[in-house]
Amino acid sequence: MTFLLLAQIIFWAALALLLYAYVGYPVLIFALSRLYAFPVNKADITPRVSLLIAAHNEENDIKAKLENALALDYPAHSLEIVVASDCSTDRTNELVRRCAEQHPDRVIRLYEQTQHLGKTIAQNAAVSLTTGEILIFSDATTMYRTDVPRKIVRAFADPTVGCVAGQLVYVDRKSTVVGDGCKSYWGYEKFIKQAESEVCSLIGVSGCLYAVRRSCHQKLANDMIDDFVIATEIRLQGLRTVYEPEAISEEDTNKKGQDEFRMRVRVIMQTFSALQRYPQVMRVSEQGIYAFQMLSHKVMRYLVPAFLLVLWLVNPLLVSVHPFYRWAFYAQLAAYGVAAFGWLFDKLGIRLGPLSLPYYFVLANLAIVKAFFKFMRGESRVVWQSVREQKLPQTESA
Repeated sequence: MTFLLLAQIIFWAALALLLYAYVGYPVLIFALSRLYAFPVNKADITPRVSLLIAAHNEENDIKAKLENALALDYPAHSLEIVVASDCSTDRTNELVRRCAEQHPDRVIRLYEQTQHLGKTIAQNAAVSLTTGEILIFSDATTMYRTDVPRKIVRAFADPTVGCVAGQLVYVDRKSTVVGDGCKSYWGYEKFIKQAESEVCSLIGVSGCLYAVRRSCHQKLANDMIDDFVIATEIRLQGLRTVYEPEAISEEDTNKKGQDEFRMRVRVIMQTFSALQRYPQVMRVSEQGIYAFQMLSHKVMRYLVPAFLLVLWLVNPLLVSVHPFYRWAFYAQLAAYGVAAFGWLFDKLGIRLGPLSLPYYFVLANLAIVKAFFKFMRGESRVVWQSVREQKLPQTESA
């Protein structure tokens, strides 16, 4: 085998894996969802619901969040509100207590964590204060449309369902480069979520809007994030996590690339920890289609930086072999060039429109690389800091 032939084999293998991660798997899972849909039996039910709001130093947003919660269209006697305050040192706790005093006819409770130990620990501890049959988990920086509780509990009429994930809609009020890229990427992810839910079960949820049967709730390890691990815990109990696109929440996108980058690094590091702790979810012999989803959606996606590096290193060796390789190399140069302009325009606050995607793509994959090395060094981050700069959107009617 000649050197150039080997280089071509490596090039095409890397390109095929890259295309599978971003195109092949979404097309395949969508096709499976059309052929082998596993329907959810929904019904209009009104079980007792506990809305659990995680907060850390959210004095700028907690009042609006509580008003949003009190305005939800759900029987007041069946909805309680519990705020899990992770050692807030500002006026967050005071504002929660004041709201409870102003609404004596409503159940509003405050759990005060005395040490800043992180969202997961605060949520787990606060669950002990709840009495709901269904637990809805939220963030202080997320606004719900008024019909969210009614929409999200419908799927619990199906006994095979243990968790329901709502739809998170990102709002980019300043039309930033990062916001444009985030919204486009998230729309793509929601397409995959819908198909995965119909075929088998979601492998992750949006931590700002998901609901769990109280009987299924499991305390997560301190270094785990609920977004990813809750779906695994539900799967290991023999139940499904399904997607409910009609239960809609809204949240502002990050405005700056550095904030989005930090957030993605933190989430990816904790996902690596979760995959290490739950290796069984990647065994097709044990978990079947769920393991296939995990490998294709998560593991393959986290290998993309390696595929990109291989393409970048091997492509120049092949430019003289065939015009295709020359144009492929030019395409790489152009994509990374646009990404560089995206970084510059992000700094200058100038919009790129559709051209923001290469920048966001590179940012997301660099976050994977940094998260991987931090994870390999044994670093861990289990606490969170808010990076939101603006007030959140007001509640909309569905």
